[in-house]
Amino acid sequence: MRFSLRPTETTFYDLFAESAAHLVEGAALLASMLDASADRPSIAERMREAEHEADETTHAIVRRVNSTFVTPFDREDIYRLASNLDDVMDFMEETVDLIGLYEIGELPSEFASQVEVLQRACEVTADAMPRLRTMKDLEEYWIEINRLENQGDRSYRRIVASLFSGKYKTLEVMKLKDVVDSLEHAIDALESVANTVEQIAVKES
Repeated sequence: MRFSLRPTETTFYDLFAESAAHLVEGAALLASMLDASADRPSIAERMREAEHEADETTHAIVRRVNSTFVTPFDREDIYRLASNLDDVMDFMEETVDLIGLYEIGELPSEFASQVEVLQRACEVTADAMPRLRTMKDLEEYWIEINRLENQGDRSYRRIVASLFSGKYKTLEVMKLKDVVDSLEHAIDALESVANTVEQIAVKES
């Protein structure tokens, strides 16, 4: 049986699970933006609310760190994990915002595959967060996130190649490139979450 001198502080685990749940909601809202006939202003407003709720969870984690004498794992790792999770939500909100601000109509079909990768990575992350309590069965999580990130990279390169193929107008290329870059940043941020979890698991093993 694994023994630890640190007391069990379940609040942190609950907050990390809550933070990851916000990502699943944000990814679903982002996916709904792919439909040009959807009420995009309404979706964007819901996304801003979801991002605000995610910020509140991040602040709650920070407040908890600052008011807890002994934390379940290193303080700097708690800060880093909270920040990484927050980054994912920020990039997703940015993507939704750009689609609205740029008044983009029908997004190229290739974007759907990138969003699917993002959604899956958010779901895998949300599934993994509760396992921080025991630090067990987490390896499959970061391996899967790495696989998804690689898949996202391939999808990103195909999208960029398509944008610069000559079938899009210059201004349209610039707008769509900004959107796909934000998507890519969100997926990269999810890999940063997984890398941080792996570092924590190694330290605590």
